Amino acid sequence: MTSRKLGLQLAACLLNVSEARNKHIVEKIANAALHDQHGHKHPDTSVLNVFSDYDYNRSVITIVSTAEQIGRSVTSACVEGFACIDLSQHDGVHPCLGAIDLIPIYPLSDVRPEECGLVAQDEKTKKSLAEKRRGLWWFKKNTKADLTQLKADVGANPSKRYGLTGVGASPYVINCNVTLDTKDVAAGRFIANAIRSHADGVQALAFPHNGQVEIACNVESLVNTQCPNLLSESHKFISYSICSESYFYVCPLHLESQIRELARHQGINTVETALVGFTPQECKKTAEYAISHGIGEYWKKRRGIFM
Repeated sequence: MTSRKLGLQLAACLLNVSEARNKHIVEKIANAALHDQHGHKHPDTSVLNVFSDYDYNRSVITIVSTAEQIGRSVTSACVEGFACIDLSQHDGVHPCLGAIDLIPIYPLSDVRPEECGLVAQDEKTKKSLAEKRRGLWWFKKNTKADLTQLKADVGANPSKRYGLTGVGASPYVINCNVTLDTKDVAAGRFIANAIRSHADGVQALAFPHNGQVEIACNVESLVNTQCPNLLSESHKFISYSICSESYFYVCPLHLESQIRELARHQGINTVETALVGFTPQECKKTAEYAISHGIGEYWKKRRGIFM
């Protein structure tokens, strides 16, 4: 049963929380997305996936619902997350600014990005995630930023316990991680920089990870005017459409191949590649299935991934 037959405008949130080592807390946050404060079940809502990384001490929880409902479902999860996570005690190799670090809302079907988040529509705060993070020292892991001195665009200023939460909406972003068989973080950063420079819509960083190095990539969905190489390199992109608008993103297999080739030139092998959750098409299809069958805890059927 498709979302069009269901008559639903579907959206997804890949909620990034600064906890992965306490599985019980992560599961409480995931389950909280399905119910309001009185324990009543949120309608047309499912948690599709939970991906937790021990070294990063970071989890990504995929919440799907209608565009009308997604804000309430995500808020329920965030309230639980703020109650359980103390950012001042956080330790992990992945940079973060908040106990609930990032709330990205993505359209899945019959809804546009600008309908998915009020903050993203505010021209005063409408910057890319990378721009916002750069202005907040996010990329400088060794910088001991005093979060209480930062100013939020919306709401109260951050505290040491809760930190600062990024909220916004955009076309779907895939998280794709490639592991290198090396401990040389400098080599990994060289590869990540090359990927950022040559792959349309790909942000890449290198982190030490489980005794190796991981290239963590955010693969953005772009419109054709944002893809200067689309016509000449169409085989490198995958396309999909929402509300008659076509979007394109770099194929994860091509991205993996690029990283493998760059690594080979430095005498380094790649070990594995992991998608954190779904591609846009997979997320839409899975959301339609889970919601049409009333499966709120779909992630348990899928056996959410804890690493």
